[in-house]
Formats: sequence, C-alpha cells, structure tokens
Amino acid sequence: MTRMLMVAAPRSGSGKTTLTLSLIAAFRRRGLKVRALKTGPDYIDPAFHQEASGAPCANLDSWAMTRDQMAAGLAQAAEEADLVIVESSMGLFDGLPLEDGARGAASDIASLFAMPVLLVLDASGQGQTVGAIVQGMTGWMPDVRIAGTVLNNIASDRHERLCRAALRHPPMGVFRRDRGIVLPERHLGLVQARERGDLAGFFAALADKAEAELDLDAILAMAAVYRPAAPQDRATLRPPGQVIALADDAAFSFLYAHHTRTWREAGAEILTFSPLADEAPPEHANCCWLPGGYPELHAAALAAASRFRAGMTRFAETRPVHGECGGYMVLGAGLEDASGATHPMLGLLSHRTSFARRRMVLGYREARLCHDGLLGAAGQVLRGHEFHYASVTDRGSDEALVTLRDGEGQDLGEAGSRRGLVSGTFFHMLSGPRPSSDT
Repeated sequence: MTRMLMVAAPRSGSGKTTLTLSLIAAFRRRGLKVRALKTGPDYIDPAFHQEASGAPCANLDSWAMTRDQMAAGLAQAAEEADLVIVESSMGLFDGLPLEDGARGAASDIASLFAMPVLLVLDASGQGQTVGAIVQGMTGWMPDVRIAGTVLNNIASDRHERLCRAALRHPPMGVFRRDRGIVLPERHLGLVQARERGDLAGFFAALADKAEAELDLDAILAMAAVYRPAAPQDRATLRPPGQVIALADDAAFSFLYAHHTRTWREAGAEILTFSPLADEAPPEHANCCWLPGGYPELHAAALAAASRFRAGMTRFAETRPVHGECGGYMVLGAGLEDASGATHPMLGLLSHRTSFARRRMVLGYREARLCHDGLLGAAGQVLRGHEFHYASVTDRGSDEALVTLRDGEGQDLGEAGSRRGLVSGTFFHMLSGPRPSSDT
C-alpha cells in the first residue's frame, strides 16, 4: 500500500525543502521506500530529492501538463514507493489568475488527487499570528485538506508555547532554529546538490532532527492511501534522437527527470559528457542537447575548453544540436559574465548574452515552433517556462525558433534562434506537444 502527502507553506522560504528532505531521510532510515515529486517547474529542489531518496524526482505542473500527464507522473512514483512526498512550489495557493485546476498552483494538484497537505509555517518574527494563517488557509479552498502543521524556526520554549496556543490542533512537529542546517542560496535558487559536500552527513543530520522534533508516526498516518488512476495521455517530450549526447556537469544540469525517463522508455540511449572537463559530445550520438544550468559561473572555463569547442563544431556540421537557457547562451557568439568580462562561446548561433546586465525573466510560456526540428514539427505547441537573469544584448542574424505567449495568453513575440541544424532558446519545456490555448 502506497501513501502520499504534500508538503506546502504559505510562501517561499518557509522551510518546505528542509522539511521534505528531513521526512525523506527519516522515513528511509525506518525502512520505507520513499519517492519525491515537485510541483511547478523547479530543477534544483528535485536534485536534492533525488539524492535524499535515491531515485529521480519528476515534476507535476497543472498549467503545463494535462491531468493524465500528472497522473502518469504520480503513478510512476507510487509504483516504486511506500510513501510519495510531493513538495509544493511557492505558496500553496500561488499560481496564475486562471480557473482553479489549471493555474500552476500546488493546490490544484492537492485537490485533483485528494492529497493531504502538511503545512510548514516559518514562525520567525511572529507568534499567535500563525494560528490566523492556518485558519485562513484551511478555509480558503474546501477541497484542499490541510491535515497537519509543522512549526519552523522556533527560537525558544516561550515562542513555542505562544504558537502552539494559537493553533486549533497540535502541530505534528516543531523545528527549532538551527544554524547548522542551512541550504545556501544564490540566483535561480539553492546551491545545487552536486556542489555540496557530504550530502550523506547532511541527510543524516536532517533525519536525526526529524526523529527528535517531528511526530513521524502521526505524519505517516495523515498521509492518504494512493488510489491509482488509468492515465491515457503521457505526451511528454518525444526523444530528440535515438542516441542523445547530453551535456551534464555543474554548468549544464537543468533537465527534467520525467523527460529523460520517457526518452529512455521510448528506446533512446542517453550518453552524458562534461564540457567543463573539456569533453566533446560522443561521436556516435545522432543529436546533442545542452541543458540549462550556470554557464555564467563557468564562462572562462568553457571558453578555454578546446576539445569541447572543436567537438561541438564538428558535431553540428552533420547532426542537430539544441540548447535550453544556459545551453542557448553557450551556443551563441559570446557571454559577458558578472564582472563585465566577455568570453567567446561556441558561435554556432550568432546572438550574444550578458549576465552583467541582469534582468530577471520569470514565468510560464507557451511556445509555437516556427520550424521542424528536434523539438517537433512546425506549428506544434509546447508548454514550459522561463527563469533567467541573463539578457540578450545582440540577437544576431539567425531565424527565430519559436513564438511565445505567457501563461495568461499574452503574445510575447518571437524568441530563440535557429541556424542550420542548431537551435536554442531560453524557454524550458515541461510537457510535449498539445493544442494551443487559442484552438
């Protein structure tokens, strides 16, 4: 029997990821098979979930995905688990101002799958107000069940008494403030899991904290029994090729686990290589994919990676190459880093980008393909998102790859670049081809 629950909060920065990782580590220590999922388009939290659970963490998104696609993702996790923990993005009810059920909000998913919510409350700087927050959120959407709470960042016994007294039901745990358990942040989110040392020790410390400060038996009891549906449509992104050369290192790490899983299920072979280790794409691959990541932090190393650069140039002469976000930046002619220094990139596309002239771009996107290519046929529509601080300082002379709309249907114009067999865009795909919002 598989159980499921969602960890959510009133806002970002409340401690959802710390609580989720603590639960994964503690329940695994007790012998349970735990799988994690993440709502929304985040890449970084799922990488921590994967390290903690020992299994890939897929994303669920009610705006970008159909009900069947989300059901398939949940079913995949539940097949391999005693407990599925879904971590919410942002605040529980935060999403687009659209019809409930398709807003990109975590509450859409909790409602759709009758998933009980464990609400974590950052109590720093407040006391009895936590009670008002819980009461308000509990009544906001009747079909979203907040089944328990955890108080976070409790500073003292008195602070705990004040907060407890304001809650109608006792919390299922109280996380005391602990400066030794920190998830460092930078632009785009947390510092990546692969860049942290001693993750095993970190997860062990979280499991210890969970055992000491949470009622794990009560939390497991509140989790609902998963009742599988029969999804008819998985429609994730089709494999771009049968043998895919995939860049994978600290500069190129943003690729959804549900994409790589379905590519492999469709029979594709994925061969990873590291541009930062000056590796060229494997010669026997028939396409190359440069994911997003942090090339702006490694621009000098990428510019000096002669084998990588020469190998990419050879590869692109005969086989298709695509870059998403950071990968798109590296495909261009040059990248200006935060200090203002400009580094030559691959030059397979003609645009130039800058991280020194920062401008945050964030939001859901619907992309209509302008040409046939690795992503699909001309006219097909993909859903995903953009999240970057880099800006295009020179669009170059290449053709546009897509036309974009935002999550509310507003036209954003042409975007991305295409030249010969090479394409790229800041747009990250979450789900495969689907009807456009205007059809």
